Amino acid sequence: METQKKILHFLPRNTFSGAENVVCQIIAMFRGEINMVYCCPDGPIREALRERDIPFLPMKTFSVSEVRRLIRQEKPDLIQAHDMLSSVVCAAACGKTPLVCHIHNNNFNSRGLTPKTALFLPAAKKAKHIFWVSPSAMESFYFRKAVAAKSSVLRNTIDPQTLRQRAEAAPDQRKSHVVFIGRMSEPKNPLRMLKVLEKLSILVPDLDAKVIGSGELEQQVRAAWEQSPAKAHIQLLGFQSNPYGLLRNAGLMLMTSLWEGTPMCALEAMALGIPIVSTPVDGLCDLVEPGKTGFLESADDALAQSCARILRDPALRQTLSGNTRAKAEQLLDLERYKQPLRAVYESGGTL
Repeated sequence: METQKKILHFLPRNTFSGAENVVCQIIAMFRGEINMVYCCPDGPIREALRERDIPFLPMKTFSVSEVRRLIRQEKPDLIQAHDMLSSVVCAAACGKTPLVCHIHNNNFNSRGLTPKTALFLPAAKKAKHIFWVSPSAMESFYFRKAVAAKSSVLRNTIDPQTLRQRAEAAPDQRKSHVVFIGRMSEPKNPLRMLKVLEKLSILVPDLDAKVIGSGELEQQVRAAWEQSPAKAHIQLLGFQSNPYGLLRNAGLMLMTSLWEGTPMCALEAMALGIPIVSTPVDGLCDLVEPGKTGFLESADDALAQSCARILRDPALRQTLSGNTRAKAEQLLDLERYKQPLRAVYESGGTL
């Protein structure tokens, strides 16, 4: 019997958010085919991985020495580093073990000559292949020409059936007008989200909004919420290991991101038929068709007005919901997502 390949996935954070969700999806879809293990510093992520039955190797710290230790201990056939920081550390630690990089966002500091892009370049050159979450992420990388031959776009996907099962099993099934799901961090721009909800509460006096997520800006968001005139209309729920009951019972999803790749929460909303009102950034411009599956707006007032338009018009909301679910069915093809990954894994890192 042929021995399964072993792949270690390295991530620098110990909390659960978009990139972490992607890695869990990859490990789950290759279960039984390839022995994959999730590696990151120990912490809150442990419970999310346990719920998803994802093999976990905790790290003391995210460092070159710890990556080397796990490589010596596990002897993987390949390692996959998720995002630029992880790629830099793994490139310094991997030795002759093949390295694949996987970039999950289109951060502003990846688009010019910055310390981040300068540090990532040697790692990118060492990698056998680089997956980019969107065309904009790949094309805006400052040194893209140097790594073009080993780069390809791999848009995120989800398993709609598993998502719907989790939504059915979620402990919280409360209804709301608006849901926001995202890490409380700069890319998701949660302080702006509060301002939009304040404006929306004037347009929709009985507004009920639920905000799900935690992160480094959580204290700032909570302080702003305490002073907000719309405080009574907004519930800050923090991190939820299964927010999908709340998501499927929301009128719409609001996103105020500064940048994105192909956001998992948006794909999840679409699979559940939830319209999206968002800022027009990166991958969201590919997912949201204005007036058909949701709305893309640049100004706070316009974001609030588009939300109000959906909430005030049940027929419009129903149409957007049906269109959103139909588009999700077109986009979410697990086998198409697996093919380039499988090709890279079977070849030892090249595509």
